Amino acid sequence: MEHTQIRAKLNASTVTQFILLRFYEIPNLQGFLFGMFLIIYLIILIGNSFITVITRIDPALQKPMYFFLANFSTLEVCYVSVTLPRILFNIATQGRHISVLSCDMPTYFYLMLGVTECFLLAVMSYDRYVVICNPLHYPLVMNPTKWTQLAAGSWLGGIPVQIVQTCQIFSLHFCNSNQIEHFFCDLLPILKLAYGDTSMHELAVYLVAILFAVVPFIMRNASYSKIIATILRLPTATGQTKSFSTCSSHLLVVFLFFGSASVTYSRLKSTHFPGTDKNFSLFYTIVTPMFNSLIYSFRNNDVIGALRKLLCRKQCQHVCSKV
Repeated sequence: MEHTQIRAKLNASTVTQFILLRFYEIPNLQGFLFGMFLIIYLIILIGNSFITVITRIDPALQKPMYFFLANFSTLEVCYVSVTLPRILFNIATQGRHISVLSCDMPTYFYLMLGVTECFLLAVMSYDRYVVICNPLHYPLVMNPTKWTQLAAGSWLGGIPVQIVQTCQIFSLHFCNSNQIEHFFCDLLPILKLAYGDTSMHELAVYLVAILFAVVPFIMRNASYSKIIATILRLPTATGQTKSFSTCSSHLLVVFLFFGSASVTYSRLKSTHFPGTDKNFSLFYTIVTPMFNSLIYSFRNNDVIGALRKLLCRKQCQHVCSKV
């Protein structure tokens, strides 16, 4: 009888909507925030779309490095589109409520795409390792079949685990409080609202973060340790500079993403500080994708050269059409 009463009480108080609190504590800056996030979103869309298109149409960029870069740029557009349009909509309408279902699906895609990013960055570091440390074997190791397999594995690798984890967490009872101290639905802030002991779910989040983030990060560090050691053994400073320039952009992107994401997901709930975590989440969710397109565009001579050729071709076609 007592168990039935407890279940009835839980069902009566089960949350059907969440309230996102982030950014609403500064009402005077809503217009500024909307404009800033809209500009960032447009930069991300235009910059990453440009990289994807230019790597597909320019014959000089039909290489494994740029194949993975096109996948990475497409991923960044998808990744930021899971959260940023909702943020813009909420700020524009001053709406803070979001249904559990509307929170569930974006959370799954956000986590799945985050795993894909971890894997793709690892694959890109492996590509740089092979081309610098084993250049003679590079055409054999990185053939078109291998490109496709590595890219497909990156996109699909995290799907089963994230489906299970998201379903488990959103099947919990959320009672009494429904206020999320965040600007989008993320696992740890949602887990804080769950009724009862969530230590096992918290541990599962921690283990998944180790499996899909920390382990690939260690593999990338190992690859770049060997890359740097190989570069330093090159006989000329010119060769060292050229070799390092091929991987410096990727190395910068890796540390931007993992430096902020690891702080959020490598700590248990008891050691989390909401303000700090939200700032780090904002950085790797929105700011880092904006920097990535700028880094790969303006720090890559091949991409700049492809853009120049494209512009010259368009200009010549325009002149010829007038003649």
